[in-house]
Amino acid sequence: MVKRTADEEKAAGPLKAGERPDAMDVDEKPNDMGEFEDEFEDEFESEDEIIEAGVDGRPDAEREAEEAMDVDAAGAPATFIVGRTKLEPGQTLSPDPTTYRMLHNLSTPWPCLSFDIIRDGLGDNRSVFPATVYTVAGTQADSVKTSDNSIMVMKFSGLSKMQSEDGEESSDDESDDEDADPVLEHKSIPLNTTTNRIRAHQTPSQDPSKPATTLTATMTESTNVFIHDITPHLASFDTPGTIITPQQNKPLCTIRAHKSEGYAVDWSPLHPAGKLLTGDNDGMIYVTTRTDGGGFVTDTRPFQGHTSSVEEIQWSPSEASVFASASSDGTIRVWDVRSKGRKPALSMQISNVDVNVMSWSRQTTHLLASGDDAGVWAVWDLRQWKPSAGGSAASAPLQRPSPIASFDFHREQITSVEWHPTDDSIVAVSAGDNTVTLWDLAVELDDEESKDTAGVQDVPPQLLFVHYQNLAKEVHWHPQIPGALVATGEHFSVFKTISV
Repeated sequence: MVKRTADEEKAAGPLKAGERPDAMDVDEKPNDMGEFEDEFEDEFESEDEIIEAGVDGRPDAEREAEEAMDVDAAGAPATFIVGRTKLEPGQTLSPDPTTYRMLHNLSTPWPCLSFDIIRDGLGDNRSVFPATVYTVAGTQADSVKTSDNSIMVMKFSGLSKMQSEDGEESSDDESDDEDADPVLEHKSIPLNTTTNRIRAHQTPSQDPSKPATTLTATMTESTNVFIHDITPHLASFDTPGTIITPQQNKPLCTIRAHKSEGYAVDWSPLHPAGKLLTGDNDGMIYVTTRTDGGGFVTDTRPFQGHTSSVEEIQWSPSEASVFASASSDGTIRVWDVRSKGRKPALSMQISNVDVNVMSWSRQTTHLLASGDDAGVWAVWDLRQWKPSAGGSAASAPLQRPSPIASFDFHREQITSVEWHPTDDSIVAVSAGDNTVTLWDLAVELDDEESKDTAGVQDVPPQLLFVHYQNLAKEVHWHPQIPGALVATGEHFSVFKTISV
């Protein structure tokens, strides 16, 4: 959540999390001329009783109260909405610290527009500050030299909580170090191409004394998909003096099945050894499986059905053989890898524009969220999706299902959407309007509350929080720090709000 600031105006009020933004108070500048003295005042003085009244003859207080009501009814005071309202010249945005429990921005040498959060051994459901977060990202270097690109394995530490206005930290969370400064450590894996999307997967170790094996799959501009083992890179952060060898930087596998670059990649959560889906701009989807010997085998028979690029792929969180794909053809299709015909089991036309991103709820597995190029994100109940009568879904006309929820709050394309890991009503969304928004689908307004929101009808009641993130691309919930999120764009932002 942010508030407006300007060199000329420093009294603008903050936008509070979970509350309706109030009209901006603008302080008028005092009259530099001082009081005006009328040299003819004595000549016009009357002995009659003087009644304080305005220009229409009514008492000033009564007239001013009515004018204020008229202004409120007309919605004249400008309600500032991040990502929608344009800043005036000289104005900038800055965060309102009273709406965050934690907020840190960390910069990398090159933009990393795709990343993933790595589960660690520090414990689940932790609330101790300063916090530590492990991530992996791929760069998009603004350089003619492709050798400037890399995979960055990172450790964010010293992530302290926000202090209250009186300088004291709130007592709801433990804190080991109140004044810790954030630190970004990283190990780079050379990659002679830019990263379109990167995802991580962890295989539990058979030896309790050893960490899980952490693999990454990187979809690149070069059309190749690279699988790396970043386990030694992660371990090096906690073992000073560790040197990563050139061999450890080499990919375990390079998938060359794709003839065009792609953006869709996902590891199955139900195949511990490693089962990977990748989709490209030609609409082709391939499955790569890790063998018992530790190698990888790609099935060269693609899944085909989309008429345009595959933008997103996700495995079902509950059925090991099922996955869904979203495409720039405006459809979401559901597949079963056991299908001999390699055709989708369900095909639904959910948008007239590109469907960029998708998220399958881990808590309520018949719910799927999607985001499109028009700035609309929606929630779908997969139980309502049925194959067309009289034939298979692949050959029947595409159905247009109705979403159980749909929001067009954002004014630019949706770039990321993700369900909360433990709450099936909370969703995080990022968009090209430089915002990350948090939503609570369980919120409903009664009649009395609806009256109080008359001035902000275009702000849905389900909107909990707006976080400003320049060039926002991806947002992910941390699976072990409840309510914590990491977002990327111009820089990395690690934050936790008071509303979630």
